[in-house]
Amino acid sequence: MLDLPRLPPAPGRADAILDRLQRLYPKLIDLSLGRVERLLHQLGDPQDHLPPVIHVAGTNGKGSTCAFLRAMGEAAGWRVHVTTSPHLVHLRERFRVAGALVSDAALADTLAEIEQVNAGQAITVFEALAAAGFLLFARAPADLCVVEVGLGGRFDATNVVALPAACAITAISLDHQDFLGDRLDRIAWEKAGIMKPGRPVASGAQAEEVLAVLRDEAARVGARLLERGRDWTIRAEAHGLVFEDANGAVGLPHPSLPGAHQVENAGIATACLRACGLGVPPAAYRGVGEATWPARLQVLDGRLAGMLPAGFDLFLDGGHNAGAGLVLAVHLRGWADRPAYLIVGMKQSKDASGFLQPMLPHAAAVWAVQEPGQHLALPVAGIVAASSGAARVGPDVAGALSQVARLPPGRVLICGSLYLAGEVLKLDAIT
Repeated sequence: MLDLPRLPPAPGRADAILDRLQRLYPKLIDLSLGRVERLLHQLGDPQDHLPPVIHVAGTNGKGSTCAFLRAMGEAAGWRVHVTTSPHLVHLRERFRVAGALVSDAALADTLAEIEQVNAGQAITVFEALAAAGFLLFARAPADLCVVEVGLGGRFDATNVVALPAACAITAISLDHQDFLGDRLDRIAWEKAGIMKPGRPVASGAQAEEVLAVLRDEAARVGARLLERGRDWTIRAEAHGLVFEDANGAVGLPHPSLPGAHQVENAGIATACLRACGLGVPPAAYRGVGEATWPARLQVLDGRLAGMLPAGFDLFLDGGHNAGAGLVLAVHLRGWADRPAYLIVGMKQSKDASGFLQPMLPHAAAVWAVQEPGQHLALPVAGIVAASSGAARVGPDVAGALSQVARLPPGRVLICGSLYLAGEVLKLDAIT
């Protein structure tokens, strides 16, 4: 490992370094591992010096599955590294080092080291951030390392760990079609690229065409695919969850993250942890009831919630693709006792119609919004069109909430984009 001089900490220094690295973005984008492998080798290959790694890919549920893995590891008394993406408000959210968010100074120092070693060569910001995570984790003792894929899997910058302890593949649906294609089998092939020889891979329920690809790829590389319904099961009962695999049955608490879909994510995390050979103490399972993860049907109780009269509840979810729309529609059906109102803002590249259509029958009213700071936001008119004219103009979250406040009390869900979620969390925190 190179011994490089440290720069003094300064507010915003990490963001300034990322701005400079952004200028090194390759002129011809190819999804490959060559750039990050070159950078990591120059840094001493920190990805080869990590505690046992669980690598998590999928379209929906990756972040929640990582949250359950972290919570179970910490309930077991382990020190857990976690890297996830994207961040919602602060860059440091991406890196949890041995149980604590990385400090601003440590992150800036690490990015400065990466910038110096990279020496102006072509690199993407995500590749630099992936390298930062591996460098931070290799230098701090821990018992478990949870790594979330950024995009796809096969050619994602995180896919450089040669032999993870286990892998997870959450629900696969259409998303990032501009990079991954518009066919489920093609997207499944990309996700399956994280499989490694001899290593267990826990998969949630999947479409048959997805399962066929996962099975073929597992057989090709010699990975051990653990399918829900065949190799493990999970069900909800009055007292909690019951998980069962080849090692027997175990009781889990109800998931702390709301939504019926979180039962599956908790099951994937449990299947991974039990298969990775670390020896799971009984205390670990209580973590299913202790996990936290922002913008997953998160209850808001700050400034934005204060704009609504008594009798309203305000929720935030970062779901943004067709699969997420189906999951949220199931949740909205459970809200039938009171009016459900949707406030939707989306990214330009997303399938707004595919996201909205499953939810529209369950919403009393819908508003289309675009926050000023929302990255690559789809214009309000685009969301209205995607809703077949059902959505009203916000035009922003505060404007939409002022209109909701004049209607009968009910539940309000802000959704459609993780970038919108970040802006909403900032607004809700303002006093």
